[in-house]
Amino acid sequence: MIGPSWPLRGGIARTTTSLAAALEGRGTLGGFFVPVRQYPRILYPGSRDVDPDACPRLGFAHECFGVFEPWSWPGLASRLRALRPDAMIVPFWTAAWAPLDLFVGWRLRLPTVAVVHNPADHGAGVASSWAARAVLRRCDAFLCHSRSVAAALQERFPSTPLGVHPLPAGACAPGDREAARARFGLAPGAVAVLCFGLIRPYKGVDVALEAVARLPRETPVTLLLAGEPWGELGDALQRRMRGPDLAGRVVARLEWVPEAEVPEWFAAADAAVLPYRSATGSAVAAQALGAGLPVVASAVGGIVDVVDEGVDGVLVEPGRADDLAAALARICDGELRSRLAAGARAAAARWSWDSYASELESLVARIAPGPGGGGGFGG
Repeated sequence: MIGPSWPLRGGIARTTTSLAAALEGRGTLGGFFVPVRQYPRILYPGSRDVDPDACPRLGFAHECFGVFEPWSWPGLASRLRALRPDAMIVPFWTAAWAPLDLFVGWRLRLPTVAVVHNPADHGAGVASSWAARAVLRRCDAFLCHSRSVAAALQERFPSTPLGVHPLPAGACAPGDREAARARFGLAPGAVAVLCFGLIRPYKGVDVALEAVARLPRETPVTLLLAGEPWGELGDALQRRMRGPDLAGRVVARLEWVPEAEVPEWFAAADAAVLPYRSATGSAVAAQALGAGLPVVASAVGGIVDVVDEGVDGVLVEPGRADDLAAALARICDGELRSRLAAGARAAAARWSWDSYASELESLVARIAPGPGGGGGFGG
Protein backbone atom coordinates (compact mmCIF):
# COMPACT_ATOMS: atom_id res chain seq x y z
CA MET A 1 0.00 0.00 0.00
CA ILE A 2 1.19 3.51 -0.84
CA GLY A 3 -0.07 6.64 0.92
CA PRO A 4 0.51 9.39 3.45
CA SER A 5 1.15 8.55 7.09
CA TRP A 6 3.27 9.76 10.01
CA PRO A 7 4.37 12.54 10.38
CA LEU A 8 1.85 13.98 7.94
CA ARG A 9 -1.44 15.31 9.21
CA GLY A 10 -5.02 15.27 7.95
CA GLY A 11 -7.84 12.83 7.39
CA ILE A 12 -6.20 10.99 4.47
CA ALA A 13 -3.05 10.26 6.48
CA ARG A 14 -5.11 9.02 9.44
CA THR A 15 -7.31 6.84 7.23
CA THR A 16 -4.38 5.34 5.33
CA THR A 17 -2.50 4.63 8.56
CA SER A 18 -5.52 2.99 10.19
CA LEU A 19 -6.13 0.83 7.13
CA ALA A 20 -2.49 -0.26 6.98
CA ALA A 21 -2.59 -1.22 10.66
CA ALA A 22 -5.79 -3.22 10.15
CA LEU A 23 -4.36 -5.08 7.14
CA GLU A 24 -1.15 -5.82 9.02
CA GLY A 25 -3.17 -7.21 11.91
CA ARG A 26 -5.08 -9.45 9.49
CA GLY A 27 -1.87 -10.69 7.86
CA THR A 28 -2.67 -9.35 4.39
CA LEU A 29 -0.36 -6.33 4.15
CA GLY A 30 2.71 -7.04 2.05
CA GLY A 31 4.24 -3.60 2.57
CA PHE A 32 3.40 -0.01 3.43
CA PHE A 33 5.31 2.76 1.65
CA VAL A 34 4.95 6.35 2.80
CA PRO A 35 6.45 9.66 1.69
CA VAL A 36 9.34 11.35 3.43
CA ARG A 37 7.90 14.61 2.09
CA GLN A 38 4.53 15.41 0.56
CA TYR A 39 3.84 18.95 -0.69
CA PRO A 40 6.43 21.67 -1.27
CA ARG A 41 5.68 24.63 0.99
CA ILE A 42 4.96 26.88 -1.99
CA LEU A 43 2.13 24.59 -3.16
CA TYR A 44 0.46 23.99 0.19
CA PRO A 45 -2.22 26.59 1.05
CA GLY A 46 -2.17 25.86 4.80
CA SER A 47 0.51 26.57 7.37
CA ARG A 48 2.19 23.16 7.00
CA ASP A 49 1.21 19.54 6.41
CA VAL A 50 3.12 17.96 9.32
CA ASP A 51 1.97 17.03 12.83
CA PRO A 52 3.92 14.13 14.39
CA ASP A 53 1.04 13.45 16.79
CA ALA A 54 -1.66 13.26 14.11
CA CYS A 55 -1.29 9.53 13.53
CA PRO A 56 0.93 6.78 14.96
CA ARG A 57 4.30 5.96 13.44
CA LEU A 58 3.96 2.37 12.27
CA GLY A 59 7.11 0.30 12.69
CA PHE A 60 6.53 -1.52 9.41
CA ALA A 61 6.09 1.66 7.31
CA HIS A 62 8.87 2.39 4.81
CA GLU A 63 9.60 6.11 4.31
CA CYS A 64 11.28 6.09 0.94
CA PHE A 65 10.00 8.67 -1.56
CA GLY A 66 8.89 12.23 -2.11
CA VAL A 67 5.57 12.96 -3.81
CA PHE A 68 7.15 15.77 -5.84
CA GLU A 69 10.58 14.12 -6.18
CA PRO A 70 10.43 11.97 -9.34
CA TRP A 71 14.03 10.83 -8.90
CA SER A 72 12.82 8.84 -5.87
CA TRP A 73 10.00 7.05 -7.72
CA PRO A 74 12.09 4.33 -9.47
CA GLY A 75 13.41 3.21 -6.07
CA LEU A 76 9.85 2.98 -4.75
CA ALA A 77 8.81 0.92 -7.78
CA SER A 78 11.77 -1.42 -7.28
CA ARG A 79 10.87 -1.97 -3.61
CA LEU A 80 7.31 -2.75 -4.57
CA ARG A 81 8.32 -5.14 -7.34
CA ALA A 82 10.61 -7.05 -4.97
CA LEU A 83 7.60 -7.90 -2.78
CA ARG A 84 5.79 -9.63 -5.68
CA PRO A 85 2.43 -8.54 -4.24
CA ASP A 86 -1.01 -9.64 -5.41
CA ALA A 87 -2.27 -6.07 -5.78
CA MET A 88 -1.45 -2.44 -5.18
CA ILE A 89 -3.58 -0.18 -2.96
CA VAL A 90 -3.49 3.60 -3.43
CA PRO A 91 -5.61 6.31 -1.86
CA PHE A 92 -6.99 8.89 -4.28
CA TRP A 93 -8.20 12.33 -3.27
CA THR A 94 -6.07 14.84 -5.15
CA ALA A 95 -4.43 15.19 -8.54
CA ALA A 96 -1.22 16.23 -6.77
CA TRP A 97 -0.41 12.53 -6.35
CA ALA A 98 -1.42 11.63 -9.94
CA PRO A 99 2.07 11.73 -11.57
CA LEU A 100 3.47 9.41 -8.87
CA ASP A 101 0.47 7.05 -9.09
CA LEU A 102 0.70 6.89 -12.88
CA PHE A 103 4.46 6.27 -12.85
CA VAL A 104 4.28 3.43 -10.33
CA GLY A 105 1.26 1.91 -12.07
CA TRP A 106 3.04 2.01 -15.42
CA ARG A 107 6.22 0.43 -14.02
CA LEU A 108 4.51 -2.37 -12.09
CA ARG A 109 1.28 -3.09 -14.00
CA LEU A 110 -0.27 -4.69 -10.91
CA PRO A 111 -3.99 -5.06 -10.22
CA THR A 112 -4.81 -1.82 -8.39
CA VAL A 113 -7.52 -0.78 -5.95
CA ALA A 114 -8.01 2.94 -5.42
CA VAL A 115 -9.44 4.01 -2.08
CA VAL A 116 -11.38 6.97 -3.46
CA HIS A 117 -11.97 9.75 -0.96
CA ASN A 118 -12.82 12.24 -3.71
CA PRO A 119 -13.15 11.42 -7.43
CA ALA A 120 -11.47 14.79 -8.08
CA ASP A 121 -10.16 17.76 -6.12
CA HIS A 122 -12.78 20.08 -4.67
CA GLY A 123 -13.15 22.87 -7.19
CA ALA A 124 -11.01 20.95 -9.69
CA GLY A 125 -10.00 22.66 -12.90
CA VAL A 126 -9.55 21.04 -16.30
CA ALA A 127 -5.99 19.84 -15.66
CA SER A 128 -6.64 18.27 -12.26
CA SER A 129 -9.87 16.67 -13.50
CA TRP A 130 -7.98 15.12 -16.40
CA ALA A 131 -5.24 13.85 -14.07
CA ALA A 132 -7.82 12.33 -11.72
CA ARG A 133 -9.53 10.54 -14.57
CA ALA A 134 -6.18 9.26 -15.88
CA VAL A 135 -5.39 7.67 -12.51
CA LEU A 136 -8.84 6.21 -11.90
CA ARG A 137 -9.13 4.86 -15.46
CA ARG A 138 -6.18 2.53 -14.91
CA CYS A 139 -7.47 1.19 -11.58
CA ASP A 140 -9.12 -2.22 -11.45
CA ALA A 141 -11.44 -1.62 -8.48
CA PHE A 142 -12.59 1.18 -6.18
CA LEU A 143 -13.30 1.34 -2.47
CA CYS A 144 -15.25 4.45 -1.48
CA HIS A 145 -16.97 5.80 1.61
CA SER A 146 -20.35 6.89 0.32
CA ARG A 147 -23.08 5.95 -2.10
CA SER A 148 -22.78 9.31 -3.84
CA VAL A 149 -19.11 8.71 -4.70
CA ALA A 150 -19.95 5.14 -5.75
CA ALA A 151 -22.65 6.44 -8.12
CA ALA A 152 -20.26 8.99 -9.66
CA LEU A 153 -17.60 6.33 -10.20
CA GLN A 154 -20.07 3.84 -11.60
CA GLU A 155 -21.28 6.39 -14.12
CA ARG A 156 -17.75 7.12 -15.33
CA PHE A 157 -16.34 3.59 -15.07
CA PRO A 158 -19.35 1.25 -15.32
CA SER A 159 -17.33 -1.97 -15.64
CA THR A 160 -15.02 -1.39 -12.68
CA PRO A 161 -15.88 -3.31 -9.47
CA LEU A 162 -16.42 -1.18 -6.41
CA GLY A 163 -17.22 -1.48 -2.72
CA VAL A 164 -18.71 1.00 -0.27
CA HIS A 165 -17.79 1.19 3.40
CA PRO A 166 -18.29 4.29 5.58
CA LEU A 167 -15.26 5.59 7.41
CA PRO A 168 -15.07 4.02 10.87
CA ALA A 169 -14.94 6.25 13.90
CA GLY A 170 -11.38 7.02 14.87
CA ALA A 171 -10.11 6.36 18.36
CA CYS A 172 -10.39 9.55 20.38
CA ALA A 173 -9.27 9.57 23.99
CA PRO A 174 -12.02 11.14 26.10
CA GLY A 175 -11.17 14.55 27.47
CA ASP A 176 -12.13 16.07 30.80
CA ARG A 177 -15.49 17.70 30.03
CA GLU A 178 -15.58 20.11 32.97
CA ALA A 179 -12.00 21.24 32.44
CA ALA A 180 -12.52 21.66 28.70
CA ARG A 181 -15.68 23.71 29.12
CA ALA A 182 -13.97 25.87 31.73
CA ARG A 183 -11.05 26.49 29.40
CA PHE A 184 -13.36 27.65 26.61
CA GLY A 185 -15.36 29.83 29.01
CA LEU A 186 -18.64 28.02 28.44
CA ALA A 187 -21.50 28.91 30.75
CA PRO A 188 -23.02 26.01 32.73
CA GLY A 189 -26.21 26.04 30.64
CA ALA A 190 -24.54 26.59 27.26
CA VAL A 191 -25.19 24.08 24.49
CA ALA A 192 -21.83 23.93 22.71
CA VAL A 193 -21.91 22.85 19.05
CA LEU A 194 -18.57 21.97 17.50
CA CYS A 195 -17.57 22.85 13.93
CA PHE A 196 -14.20 21.18 13.55
CA GLY A 197 -11.62 20.53 10.85
CA LEU A 198 -9.92 22.09 7.86
CA ILE A 199 -11.94 25.11 6.70
CA ARG A 200 -12.63 25.45 2.99
CA PRO A 201 -15.53 27.19 1.20
CA TYR A 202 -17.48 23.99 0.51
CA LYS A 203 -17.64 23.23 4.24
CA GLY A 204 -20.06 26.13 4.83
CA VAL A 205 -18.58 27.54 8.03
CA ASP A 206 -19.99 30.93 7.05
CA VAL A 207 -23.45 29.33 7.03
CA ALA A 208 -22.93 28.08 10.58
CA LEU A 209 -21.94 31.57 11.73
CA GLU A 210 -25.00 33.07 10.05
CA ALA A 211 -27.25 30.43 11.63
CA VAL A 212 -25.98 31.21 15.13
CA ALA A 213 -26.36 34.93 14.49
CA ARG A 214 -30.03 34.43 13.59
CA LEU A 215 -30.87 32.57 16.80
CA PRO A 216 -32.63 34.59 19.50
CA ARG A 217 -30.23 35.73 22.19
CA GLU A 218 -31.96 33.57 24.77
CA THR A 219 -31.14 30.40 22.79
CA PRO A 220 -28.16 28.98 24.72
CA VAL A 221 -26.08 27.92 21.70
CA THR A 222 -22.34 28.60 21.60
CA LEU A 223 -20.39 27.68 18.48
CA LEU A 224 -16.99 26.07 19.02
CA LEU A 225 -15.09 26.69 15.78
CA ALA A 226 -11.70 25.03 15.39
CA GLY A 227 -9.71 24.51 12.23
CA GLU A 228 -7.31 26.03 9.75
CA PRO A 229 -8.82 28.17 6.98
CA TRP A 230 -7.23 27.93 3.55
CA GLY A 231 -6.47 31.01 1.50
CA GLU A 232 -8.22 34.27 2.35
CA LEU A 233 -11.19 32.59 4.01
CA GLY A 234 -9.83 33.20 7.50
CA ASP A 235 -9.98 36.98 7.12
CA ALA A 236 -13.62 36.84 6.01
CA LEU A 237 -14.56 34.63 8.95
CA GLN A 238 -12.76 36.89 11.41
CA ARG A 239 -14.64 39.92 10.09
CA ARG A 240 -17.97 38.11 10.40
CA MET A 241 -17.26 37.00 13.97
CA ARG A 242 -16.64 40.61 14.98
CA GLY A 243 -20.27 41.42 14.20
CA PRO A 244 -22.38 42.43 17.20
CA ASP A 245 -24.89 39.64 16.52
CA LEU A 246 -22.16 37.07 17.25
CA ALA A 247 -20.62 38.75 20.29
CA GLY A 248 -20.10 36.16 23.03
CA ARG A 249 -21.57 33.36 20.90
CA VAL A 250 -18.47 31.91 19.22
CA VAL A 251 -15.27 30.41 20.62
CA ALA A 252 -12.86 30.17 17.71
CA ARG A 253 -9.38 28.90 16.98
CA LEU A 254 -8.70 29.51 13.31
CA GLU A 255 -5.56 27.42 12.96
CA TRP A 256 -4.53 23.80 12.88
CA VAL A 257 -5.40 22.14 16.19
CA PRO A 258 -2.56 19.82 17.29
CA GLU A 259 -3.71 16.25 17.77
CA ALA A 260 -2.97 16.34 21.49
CA GLU A 261 -5.57 19.10 21.93
CA VAL A 262 -8.34 17.57 19.83
CA PRO A 263 -9.97 15.57 22.67
CA GLU A 264 -10.80 18.67 24.70
CA TRP A 265 -12.75 20.24 21.81
CA PHE A 266 -14.91 17.14 21.51
CA ALA A 267 -15.18 16.79 25.29
CA ALA A 268 -16.50 20.35 25.62
CA ALA A 269 -19.14 19.90 22.92
CA ASP A 270 -22.76 18.80 23.22
CA ALA A 271 -23.17 18.24 19.48
CA ALA A 272 -21.25 18.60 16.22
CA VAL A 273 -22.31 20.75 13.29
CA LEU A 274 -21.31 20.03 9.68
CA PRO A 275 -22.85 22.78 7.52
CA TYR A 276 -21.32 21.54 4.25
CA ARG A 277 -22.47 22.89 0.91
CA SER A 278 -21.24 19.65 -0.67
CA ALA A 279 -19.42 16.57 0.53
CA THR A 280 -18.13 13.23 -0.69
CA GLY A 281 -17.77 12.12 2.92
CA SER A 282 -16.62 13.40 6.28
CA ALA A 283 -14.06 12.01 8.68
CA VAL A 284 -15.32 14.56 11.23
CA ALA A 285 -18.79 13.00 11.12
CA ALA A 286 -17.28 9.61 12.00
CA GLN A 287 -15.16 11.23 14.71
CA ALA A 288 -18.17 12.99 16.21
CA LEU A 289 -20.29 9.84 16.27
CA GLY A 290 -17.40 7.99 17.87
CA ALA A 291 -17.32 10.64 20.58
CA GLY A 292 -21.06 10.17 21.17
CA LEU A 293 -21.99 13.59 19.78
CA PRO A 294 -25.26 14.13 17.91
CA VAL A 295 -24.55 15.55 14.46
CA VAL A 296 -26.38 18.51 12.92
CA ALA A 297 -25.44 18.38 9.26
CA SER A 298 -26.33 19.21 5.70
CA ALA A 299 -28.04 16.38 3.81
CA VAL A 300 -25.31 16.08 1.17
CA GLY A 301 -23.04 13.39 -0.24
CA GLY A 302 -21.67 10.81 2.13
CA ILE A 303 -23.04 12.54 5.22
CA VAL A 304 -26.48 11.04 4.61
CA ASP A 305 -24.86 7.58 4.67
CA VAL A 306 -23.71 7.98 8.27
CA VAL A 307 -26.09 10.49 9.87
CA ASP A 308 -29.60 9.13 10.39
CA GLU A 309 -32.25 11.83 10.85
CA GLY A 310 -33.85 11.60 14.28
CA VAL A 311 -31.63 8.67 15.33
CA ASP A 312 -28.14 10.11 15.73
CA GLY A 313 -28.54 13.58 14.29
CA VAL A 314 -30.54 16.21 12.45
CA LEU A 315 -30.24 16.81 8.70
CA VAL A 316 -30.96 20.09 6.91
CA GLU A 317 -30.82 21.41 3.37
CA PRO A 318 -27.36 22.78 2.50
CA GLY A 319 -26.66 26.50 2.46
CA ARG A 320 -29.83 27.53 4.31
CA ALA A 321 -28.94 29.40 7.48
CA ASP A 322 -32.54 29.59 8.73
CA ASP A 323 -32.95 25.82 8.52
CA LEU A 324 -29.64 25.27 10.27
CA ALA A 325 -30.61 27.75 12.99
CA ALA A 326 -33.86 25.85 13.58
CA ALA A 327 -31.92 22.57 13.86
CA LEU A 328 -29.51 24.09 16.37
CA ALA A 329 -32.45 25.31 18.41
CA ARG A 330 -33.88 21.78 18.43
CA ILE A 331 -30.60 20.42 19.80
CA CYS A 332 -31.08 22.61 22.87
CA ASP A 333 -33.73 20.12 24.02
CA GLY A 334 -31.80 18.01 26.52
CA GLU A 335 -34.02 14.95 26.14
CA LEU A 336 -33.65 14.93 22.36
CA ARG A 337 -29.91 15.50 22.64
CA SER A 338 -29.53 12.58 25.06
CA ARG A 339 -31.45 10.24 22.74
CA LEU A 340 -29.43 11.30 19.70
CA ALA A 341 -26.18 10.88 21.64
CA ALA A 342 -27.12 7.26 22.40
CA GLY A 343 -27.87 6.80 18.71
CA ALA A 344 -24.49 8.30 17.81
CA ARG A 345 -22.65 5.80 19.98
CA ALA A 346 -24.63 2.91 18.46
CA ALA A 347 -23.99 4.19 14.92
CA ALA A 348 -20.24 4.41 15.50
CA ALA A 349 -20.15 0.78 16.59
CA ARG A 350 -21.58 -0.40 13.25
CA TRP A 351 -18.29 0.07 11.38
CA SER A 352 -14.75 -0.91 12.28
CA TRP A 353 -11.36 -0.85 10.63
CA ASP A 354 -11.50 -4.64 10.58
CA SER A 355 -14.70 -4.61 8.51
CA TYR A 356 -13.20 -1.86 6.32
CA ALA A 357 -10.11 -4.00 5.67
CA SER A 358 -12.34 -7.00 4.95
CA GLU A 359 -14.22 -5.03 2.27
CA LEU A 360 -10.92 -4.11 0.65
CA GLU A 361 -9.72 -7.72 0.73
CA SER A 362 -12.92 -8.80 -1.02
CA LEU A 363 -12.23 -6.35 -3.83
CA VAL A 364 -8.66 -7.58 -4.20
CA ALA A 365 -9.93 -11.17 -4.43
CA ARG A 366 -12.12 -10.11 -7.37
CA ILE A 367 -9.32 -8.54 -9.39
CA ALA A 368 -6.30 -10.67 -8.40
CA PRO A 369 -7.51 -14.27 -8.35
CA GLY A 370 -4.06 -15.88 -8.31
CA PRO A 371 -1.64 -15.33 -5.39
CA GLY A 372 1.66 -13.66 -6.11
CA GLY A 373 4.98 -14.92 -4.92
CA GLY A 374 5.02 -12.69 -1.86
CA GLY A 375 1.28 -12.35 -1.25
CA GLY A 376 -0.41 -9.44 0.42
CA PHE A 377 -0.90 -5.89 -0.77
CA GLY A 378 2.37 -4.27 -1.63
CA GLY A 379 1.33 -0.93 -2.94
